[in-house]
This record gives sequence, C-alpha cells and structure tokens, in this order.
Amino acid sequence: MFALTRADGHLLSTDPARLDLARVHHWLSTDAYWALGRDRETVARAFAGSLPFGVYRPGDGRQVAVARAVTDRATFAWLCDVYVDRSARGDGLGGWLAGAVRDHLAELGVRRILLATNDAHEVYARVGFGPLEHPERWMNLDRRPPVTPLTGKEQGGDSPLTVGA
Repeated sequence: MFALTRADGHLLSTDPARLDLARVHHWLSTDAYWALGRDRETVARAFAGSLPFGVYRPGDGRQVAVARAVTDRATFAWLCDVYVDRSARGDGLGGWLAGAVRDHLAELGVRRILLATNDAHEVYARVGFGPLEHPERWMNLDRRPPVTPLTGKEQGGDSPLTVGA
C-alpha cells in the first residue's frame, strides 16, 4: 500500500479497503460526465481491477476524492475516474491527486500514462500532462452504445454489437 499525507492533513491511500464504493458510485453515476448512469457492480469491478487512489479528509477521514489507474504496474497506465467531491473543490486536491498518482506510478517504473479529459486540461498540464505527441499512431475501439448526455441513458436503435443478437 502507498500512502501520502498533504500538509493540510488530507491523506491519499491506495488501500482498496478504505474506498467508500457507495460514495464513489454516487459521484461517478450522477455527476461525472463520462460515467453517468454507471451501475454499482461496474464501478466495483472497475476499481477491483485497477490501482485505486482515495483521498480522505483530515479529522473524520471521510473520502473526498478518488482516481484509479488501469495499469500493468510496470510500463503503462491509464489514469481515469478522477473525481473530487464538489464540497472539496477549489483547494488544489485534484492537482495534488494527479501529481501523487503520477509520482507513485513513476516509482513503479511506469513511463507512459494516458488520460482523457473534457474540461480539466489545465489541472493535468500543471503536473506534466500534455497532448499526445503522435496522435496519428493511436487507435480506439469504442463499444459503448450512444448515450443521451443529460440522462446518461442509452439511446434507442440498434448498435453494431446487438444487431442480429
């Protein structure tokens, strides 16, 4: 397990037993544009298969932020599901969390970390992230059905994965 304490007493931990998965599920499924409507089981499986990072408030230890790294713990990681509780935003926790994840993965030998963001480019840029150097080399296979942005519900119609199934 990895743990780090910020000067103001916030604790970052990779201990999966400390995660408040009910809280994490609530954050992601109701307030994170990339995970709206995600069910509890999917959140649990995703975190079980990843390196989790929880941030806990000083005093009562309540979880106030989360992130996970999908990684082989040797060469590559994808930083995702980074979320800071609305009540804890504006105090630099997001940048601290991203920097701590970056540093911990570097200690493991991970040299490439990818992430995707719609609205937090500046936060990640402050800790060293930037655009892909050769985006033309990267490819994507996205099997998600189209989702209505406001509700997080799948849109009607056949998807290529369900036609004829």
